[in-house]
Amino acid sequence: MRIKGPARVRGSLKLPGDKSISHRIAMLASIASGLSRVTGFASSADCQATLDCIRKLGIRVEDSGSGLVIHGEGLFGYHPTESPESPKAIVQLNAGNSGSTMRMLSGLLAGQRFTSEITGDESLRRRPMARIIEPLSLMGARIDATEASFAPLTIHGRKLRAISYASPVASAQVKSCVLFAGLLADGRTVFSEPAPSRDHTELMLREFGTPVDGSSPGTLSIEAKHELTPLDYQVPGDVSSAAFFIAAASILPDSELMLRGVGLNPTRTAFLDVLGDLGASLRTQNHREPHSELVGDIVVSSAQLRSERRGTLLSGATIPNIIDEIPILAVVATQVEGRVEVRDAKELRIKESDRIQTVAGGIRSLGGEIEEFEDGFAITGPQRLTGGRVETRGDHRIAMAFAIAALIAEGTTEIIDAECATVSFPEFYESLTMLTGPDTVEPVP
Repeated sequence: MRIKGPARVRGSLKLPGDKSISHRIAMLASIASGLSRVTGFASSADCQATLDCIRKLGIRVEDSGSGLVIHGEGLFGYHPTESPESPKAIVQLNAGNSGSTMRMLSGLLAGQRFTSEITGDESLRRRPMARIIEPLSLMGARIDATEASFAPLTIHGRKLRAISYASPVASAQVKSCVLFAGLLADGRTVFSEPAPSRDHTELMLREFGTPVDGSSPGTLSIEAKHELTPLDYQVPGDVSSAAFFIAAASILPDSELMLRGVGLNPTRTAFLDVLGDLGASLRTQNHREPHSELVGDIVVSSAQLRSERRGTLLSGATIPNIIDEIPILAVVATQVEGRVEVRDAKELRIKESDRIQTVAGGIRSLGGEIEEFEDGFAITGPQRLTGGRVETRGDHRIAMAFAIAALIAEGTTEIIDAECATVSFPEFYESLTMLTGPDTVEPVP
């Protein structure tokens, strides 16, 4: 993809459905006792992988034209569609590039009455799975993986027991995996984590009628074998996808943008807080709270962004709640007056790519300067960027972040493997063209 800069963004946009919520609604609807209707389901390849997996587990998913109809079969109702007569048959599942699919669905597979193998693409097979294998094994699951605890995972379904588990990492995927397994276990499962992670799972479980006790700070508990009541669910727009356009409107002169119907869950909006602290001109309006999830519109326009006198440090408990937005924050940082430093983000090295290394390479390829650390980076701006050639390493968030960087840069920037954006946002380049004009974005012949 070739993108010509400099440019501006102006207009209004309705974003695709939130990925995190879409994964969870598909999985929980599949084990509810009856029919759930879902509108606004994410169009991303990752979320389609989740649908493909639950279909292979015997769950009927229909597209009604206005949304999805998911025929839940109850907690232990998975009945694999390709299982031969042999009791030793293994159900083959493919999560594609989706760590959410693999990690969260494993919690439901561990308590079933059959054996399944879940794998993914080359990138996913390099991402750590020990963080879910450990708690599931403590619950009585048997999971075979490579020596380094990478996928493919062979999950031998069996009876599970409840545990109290203190996660060493703040991860909504690990939390969801353990709580999902807890639905199928004997007893009350207790989960704690070192810092708050996004809370879509616990909010959604309550919507399905499953009590989740969060009365103790940092700790959740769930009682097993409580049947889920099917529901009708509207998925809000994805705030992580919105981040790219919010960043663009903030740093590109003469820009103004409205994003409609975006999820504003407080565990997901730290990116907006960071931009606000840097002086961004943004506000939210038209608030409502369907399904206990805050939703609203975001209005953003150009502003001169400035760091604090001693620089802005993003670290500690802030990092889990901006982890997906750090690549686009790096792009924003090139236009901030002052120093922006990101630390405690070593998790970025085991994402779809080594995002610290890939971000640093992208900034430098556009003539920018960045200081790279083992657990983050530092950028001092404002910097003048020029067109160049950016390697995405097949990472969707890198592709979209540097598409925005290309709008800042003087000249034409080529984004290598730009199509990987479909993993999370298939409409991204179409939306970018709509907001910037027809001559800005050009596919490479």
